[in-house]
Amino acid sequence: MRAFLPGSAVLVLALAAATLAPPAVAQDEPADAPPPGEVTSLGTPLQDVLLIGGTLGAGPDGAPVLWSASSGAPAHLNAVDPATGEAVGRYDLTGAGGSWAVDAGADGSVYVGTYGAAGLYRWTAAGGVQALGNPIPGETFVWDVSVADDGQVYGGTSPGGKLFGYDPATGAFRDYGRLSPAHAYVRSVAVHGDTVFAGTENPAAVFAVDRATGASTALPVPDGLDVSAAWAYDVDVVGDYLYVRYGTASPSPLYVWDIAAGQWVDSIATAHGLEPSPPDEQGRVYLIVAGELVRYDPRDGSTVSTGVPFTGRVANTRGIGWAELGLPDYPGRSIVGLLWRGMMFRYNPETGASSFVQTTIEGEPIDITALSEGPDGRVYAGGFLNGGFAAVDPDSGAREEFHTFSQSEAMTTHAGRLYVGAYPDARVYSYDPALPWHSPEYSPSPEPGAVDNPARLFDFKADRQIRPRGLTSAGDYLAVGTMPDLGELGGVFALYDAAGGELVHAERNLIEDESIVALAYRDGVVYGATSIYGGQSATPPTQPEATVFAWSVAERRLLWELNPADGKPTIGALAFDGAGRLWGLSGTSLFAIDVAAEAVVERVSFGSSGSSSGDLVLNPVDGLLYASPAGNRLVRVDPSTLAVETLRTGTATHLAAHSSGDVYLSSGHELLRFTPRCTTTVTGTHRGELTASTGTLCLDDATVLGSISVTGGAGLRIDGGAVSGSVTADGASPVVIDGATVRGAVSLVNGPAPAAVISGSTIFGSLACSGNAEAPTDDGVPNRIRGARSGQCATL
Repeated sequence: MRAFLPGSAVLVLALAAATLAPPAVAQDEPADAPPPGEVTSLGTPLQDVLLIGGTLGAGPDGAPVLWSASSGAPAHLNAVDPATGEAVGRYDLTGAGGSWAVDAGADGSVYVGTYGAAGLYRWTAAGGVQALGNPIPGETFVWDVSVADDGQVYGGTSPGGKLFGYDPATGAFRDYGRLSPAHAYVRSVAVHGDTVFAGTENPAAVFAVDRATGASTALPVPDGLDVSAAWAYDVDVVGDYLYVRYGTASPSPLYVWDIAAGQWVDSIATAHGLEPSPPDEQGRVYLIVAGELVRYDPRDGSTVSTGVPFTGRVANTRGIGWAELGLPDYPGRSIVGLLWRGMMFRYNPETGASSFVQTTIEGEPIDITALSEGPDGRVYAGGFLNGGFAAVDPDSGAREEFHTFSQSEAMTTHAGRLYVGAYPDARVYSYDPALPWHSPEYSPSPEPGAVDNPARLFDFKADRQIRPRGLTSAGDYLAVGTMPDLGELGGVFALYDAAGGELVHAERNLIEDESIVALAYRDGVVYGATSIYGGQSATPPTQPEATVFAWSVAERRLLWELNPADGKPTIGALAFDGAGRLWGLSGTSLFAIDVAAEAVVERVSFGSSGSSSGDLVLNPVDGLLYASPAGNRLVRVDPSTLAVETLRTGTATHLAAHSSGDVYLSSGHELLRFTPRCTTTVTGTHRGELTASTGTLCLDDATVLGSISVTGGAGLRIDGGAVSGSVTADGASPVVIDGATVRGAVSLVNGPAPAAVISGSTIFGSLACSGNAEAPTDDGVPNRIRGARSGQCATL
């Protein structure tokens, strides 16, 4: 929709404050207004398998299977035959986004605790999946579940840091309450007899909870262990030993607690998660240590190598157990397990045979979390949780690359490379599209000596940062802004010298206790926008509202800061317009800052909303701002007149303006493209040749005394009028010639879909069409062609 809004407010010349007219408010446009452009879907560029929680238990036919939950919308519970890798069961977990928490009971039941919508689900061979409900109202995440020998189920939640129980005989939940006022997460649980062991986030604590009375006691911290930054990430009981891995998802120290003796008896320095195997006949367990499957005996602390390597960034098991495979090299029982991307592993202790098998678990669509035009002109997308890395051809819309990768927080192009900010540890990577993909972290390659691409440049793990949410090209430097981990506030602002390969500046708490979530650059100054929250929203903020700041690259110092969005906790996006004003978006509030005056000079309101979400970009071709206020629509704003057009309603989260003039946006896992109807419009009489290599050239009942040539990714629309010369379109889209008269030849070649349209027109010269993805059409309205017709237009 189009609306014409009040003119620019007048800036009072004072540095401390500015008096503004009331914010402009978007109004409905006339119903007969022409469409401003076209929104088309490019499908789902990111789709992959992500397994988080798993176990081994009886399957649909009673034989042992590997169970695991795959993240998706909805998530699915999958059963895999360990002998073949075939998925023999796939069950919807309706309403859930994924699960860390999967365990099997002795009666054949499989329990799943979920996130997205916190809930407990039960699968049985007879009844399939049954949703049992949210164990504790108000809790949003079930982190772990453990089934006791008597069939009772226990689990841990956040953000209340609670332990719950479930009685399958009565269907009743029990709320054991918050285990500690200092903790918001019960991250892991395990049951031994009458006791539930529960682990928390940092500072890590492990509680022993009496199942009957609910009384809890904290276990002592192992001697010499600093738990200030560690979680009790994995808590598992095998036999009469409790295994606690203190740390994160990365390899961390594993401590062994003798339950009968009530003391810590051993530790392993670099253990992977998420659990050790059940015991063999002698009480020994198998687990991954320093990238290798090993056998561990808790009675004497000995370990025995198996020679089975696990490579890549994440080598945590997603379920591990014993199964009889019936394969020649795997007599008796073998260790079997799953890894996070759907790979299955197995090892036979008798023969030493081992193998890795790709299972047939289906990939799930992945929500897009980052978009950017790359240095090669392609559109790049990164995804949530499952991660993934995709490159999309801007002409055809086809996905040209997909690779397993981390969750992307931001992407930007700088100095001929695509830079990617990845979760966790606030890692930053550089990707060169001219080189082959090679990422041993995420997709190990057997190619010896291959260059890592993307290359990991640096991270801010030591500064307790997890999300590099702000990335922008800042002259000779890449500017980076981050968000901190749970229990922390205050992001890092950094500059990276790509030419020298050096991090030249890194400063935490540039804006006290605020994360840096958006960056922009102009004339030697980096401008940033903040959030009062950390990278995990459970950490209470200390600041009242978000900030915009200016930082001098040459002087390496903060120039100024202001709070332009009253009461808003986050300003999520920044962009400069052609006149040098800095625009920011926070939910439905759009504002412009005169950076010289350090004051807000314009405001536009898109309605009332408590949301601070949304994205904002400047289209370099038409000079207009494109925004997704509160993430629920796509609008564009003329920064000079404040005229607002609504281009699409519905979810619109991340935006990327392409050099062609198209704007790309994400809606969940779907990639969409908005193509402006006209970038340049010609009316009346034009003398001389017209050319276009970007945007869309439109002729509205115009007379062109010359030829027209449109190349590259540009578009052409001729509505009526006349052209005295030729019309040539090479690789152009869209191409529409409707009701026009062309005196010269028309040539349409190499155009991507959709098909070019020539309808109701008269062409005195020849009409030649070749190499187009779809043959041109007349849309049912015949043309008059006086010259020869050839190629795809031979029958037009």
